[in-house]
Amino acid sequence: MKISNNWLKDYIKTDLNSDKISAYLTDIGLEVEGVDQFESIKGSLEGIVVGKVLTCEKHPNADKLSKTIVDIGNGKVLEIVCGAPNVVAGQTVPVAVVGTKIYAKDGSSFEIKKAKIRGEVSEGMICAEDELGLSDDHAGIMVLDETKYEVGKPLADYFELTNDEVYEIGLTPNRTDAMSHYGVARDLQAFLISNDLKSQFEKVTSVALNIEGSHDFKLEVENSELTPRYLGAVIENVEIKDSPNWLKNRLKAIGLSPINNVVDITNYILHGLGQPLHAFDVDKIAGKTVKVGTVKAGTKFKTLDGVERTLNGSEIIIKDGKDKPMCIAGVFGGSESGVSSETKTIFLESAYFNPVAIRKASKLHGLNTDASFRFERGVDPNNARTALTHAINLIQELAGGKLIGEILEHYPEKIKDHYVVFRYSKLDQILGAKIHREKVKEILKSLDIQILNEIQNGLELSVPVYRADVTREIDVIEEVLRIYGYNKIDAPKKISFTPVKLSFDDQDALENSWARTLQSNGFHEVMNNSLRSVKDETDAVKLLNPLSNDLAFMRKSLLEGLLENAIYNINRKSSDIKFFELGKIYHKKEKYEERKQLAILTSGREVAENWLQPKSATDFYYLKAYVKVLLEKLNLELHESALEDQRFSDALEIKSGDKTLARLGKVSPQMLKDFDISQEVFYAEIELENCQTLRTKENLKFIDIPKFNKIRRDLALLVDKTITYAELYDLAKSNKSPFLKNVNLFDVYEGKNLPEGKKSYALSFELLNEEKTLEDKDITEVMNSLIKSFEKEFKAELR
Repeated sequence: MKISNNWLKDYIKTDLNSDKISAYLTDIGLEVEGVDQFESIKGSLEGIVVGKVLTCEKHPNADKLSKTIVDIGNGKVLEIVCGAPNVVAGQTVPVAVVGTKIYAKDGSSFEIKKAKIRGEVSEGMICAEDELGLSDDHAGIMVLDETKYEVGKPLADYFELTNDEVYEIGLTPNRTDAMSHYGVARDLQAFLISNDLKSQFEKVTSVALNIEGSHDFKLEVENSELTPRYLGAVIENVEIKDSPNWLKNRLKAIGLSPINNVVDITNYILHGLGQPLHAFDVDKIAGKTVKVGTVKAGTKFKTLDGVERTLNGSEIIIKDGKDKPMCIAGVFGGSESGVSSETKTIFLESAYFNPVAIRKASKLHGLNTDASFRFERGVDPNNARTALTHAINLIQELAGGKLIGEILEHYPEKIKDHYVVFRYSKLDQILGAKIHREKVKEILKSLDIQILNEIQNGLELSVPVYRADVTREIDVIEEVLRIYGYNKIDAPKKISFTPVKLSFDDQDALENSWARTLQSNGFHEVMNNSLRSVKDETDAVKLLNPLSNDLAFMRKSLLEGLLENAIYNINRKSSDIKFFELGKIYHKKEKYEERKQLAILTSGREVAENWLQPKSATDFYYLKAYVKVLLEKLNLELHESALEDQRFSDALEIKSGDKTLARLGKVSPQMLKDFDISQEVFYAEIELENCQTLRTKENLKFIDIPKFNKIRRDLALLVDKTITYAELYDLAKSNKSPFLKNVNLFDVYEGKNLPEGKKSYALSFELLNEEKTLEDKDITEVMNSLIKSFEKEFKAELR
């Protein structure tokens, strides 16, 4: 938000320079992100004088140029070659003499020099309006009124030049009280008083108004919960014209373009006092009745930007006597009821609308205006009349308007201030220091917080309603500290804490263990937003009031966020990806489901490129190895099976009993195409809650290294293609022999010399008797048992 220093000092008088003000605003939490310089006329009028064109002849060597003789006073006459089509003898014009700098819009400049143009001497330049920074007009030279401008005088003498500093304030959403120049001045005053710095601040109150005659307008508010307060005034004889320079400069300084006096006044009140206003053309209000309520869902309404919008029935709508919509209240006006150059009578509204209703309407229609920005955060309801009276006073002064009849008002129940009990002991506990009690009271009073009663060890307070962010005791403590000054609280020289050892039953212990394992193996942890858009809304949890369409759903998977991280890095020439994320996913089935997962994503090279391993790319088994390392910490019996999942082209599921622990696979080409990723990506997700529930404590046992060697035997089995290694593995592990220690797959073959529909698995079996050397008969017995099992269950054949 932009704050003009000159505008700020309309409300607070102080001798502080802009650097001091900037520093103090930052001290009280209104962080100043930058200070810009503003000039009411961009560029400089220095060196520009009023001149009179004595003669104007066609240039002998160029059709579009004129050779002029210009009198610039004091008997000095200049020869100037001019290219403007409207230059004629007798005109009074602005002249840039030799040495003058002419500034462009981008801040660059060039110096006027004596030169020859097509063989003719030119000793200056007759200027257009844009070359002086007065407007964007470059159609021709600027012609001055000879009765007002005296030849030979500096042009700057005829303009009120204004210089200003503009603060760019990083305003947090909770600081609704500081969304105006008056609010910032009020907060600054509290700080200055607390620090014994001189300043003068006058509280803005309603002004007395001259009322002429009466009107027969009616006001109807359908729902006081949606519109707790609404005021309206009828003003006649309004002349729509340009605003005076002082008002234009106030608006230009903060980046607003002046439009006309009435619109400029409403913007001035909005940014000055923080109260949005809206003006309607009375001739376009049917039945001389203003209604505030809702309309039927599906009603069409064209807004000021020319877009026809479909209303959903929840918006607060300003309607006329025939229930025709004129404005989406607090958000955007209608194209058919606004003020135009022909408007003579206006209906000026000032209101306090329900912030939630305004926010929903603003997000629904994608309309973010200065008014909705304030209404949806909560303006001061007690400021509505004050702001309206100041606006009426300005319209009477600058547009010749006349207030007809009394101000219409709907305010059935006054919105009360916040009641808070404040304890000194709590203040001391939070701050770790003790502030003198009188100083605390002084700060509270400077913040307009009324002390209702002094109680034992504290105060009963009434916090003004415009401080929507101060409703609890801790909020008051924060306000006291903010104004008192954070830097006045001494930090302890020694900070002590007791580390907490997590128990086995604490899921954080498992998460931390897995995170440390991955980090130590070169993985990087990422954190993504839980809100996103989804391609398939099946089972998706949709927000009732999303910030935008891109953030309308709770995420169904962690994969999409990690793919966005991947392409972000790939586009920046960092294509070797090893990411993991701990986060929650959300589904809506019979009821809402929320699960926490550990997601792992790999892509690119396994290790940095080197001459030994120039193409060491990650693959499915590389990722699986890390998943198995993590799951081994659970001390569970694991089972693997193929998985059908549209996110993967090949996938595997790992279970313990009937509980899924992990899913992993190669991300499908379609998903990679959706994210514009051209390299292979592998992804795994581990169900944290299942893992935590099923894991068992590891009872570490130290055993001797076996004294006897393991014996290895291999089998090459010819089986149907439908048979998986997992099935063979499970059957082998079910063998009753105590000597079978390990089963492993070391080769798979499909191709020539095999019957159609068949494939070959080559398995190795490790056998060990820990008490003595295995005899051949024992080995043969185990292997024959395995072969018979394979033949019986899978009709396997030995190759």
